[in-house]
Amino acid sequence: MDHYSGPITKLIEEFAKLPGIGRKTAQRLAFHVIAMDKDQVKSLSSALIEAKNNITYCTICCNISDKDPCHICSSNHRSDEIICVVEDPRDVAAMERTKEYQGKYHVLHGTISPMDSITPDMLKIKELLSRMSSTDLKEVILATNPTIEGEATAMYIARLIKPFGIRVTRIAHGLPVGADIEYADEVTISKAMENRREII
Repeated sequence: MDHYSGPITKLIEEFAKLPGIGRKTAQRLAFHVIAMDKDQVKSLSSALIEAKNNITYCTICCNISDKDPCHICSSNHRSDEIICVVEDPRDVAAMERTKEYQGKYHVLHGTISPMDSITPDMLKIKELLSRMSSTDLKEVILATNPTIEGEATAMYIARLIKPFGIRVTRIAHGLPVGADIEYADEVTISKAMENRREII
């Protein structure tokens, strides 16, 4: 049991509610905040409140944004012919860092997971299907993670999209750049073999 004053205990408890933050880390964060000067604490708290008040969801792609539609959906420089479907807003940020993809996105906000009682109707699949009527759309890339849930979600969505006559592709999975084959697991190696391509 902690022997701290009420405000410190409350701060530790709030930090401990964050994902991936254990009790010890919560204590470190709480004492770090206490050691900060008041202006820094005000800046931190106002950033939290501003993010919570001003961040919304794009009504087209369901990504988080400070405006609706988001800057990607409203851009004239992005192709309307291709939609990349991802699990999480962080995946959009990861894809954008490559500076290679110039299409649009759709964020599911999770994957189908019967073990966690997450069903298809709890994801943004209905919103994705409503975008299939676009005459410009030619391809949907399913970029869910290579997990059991990610694969199941990709297969489920692919079956729903096929009747629209739109090409459905899956991102390749395999060995990451810089990895040693000897340390890779069997699934990763088999996926790398499956997704091999010809050297031109």
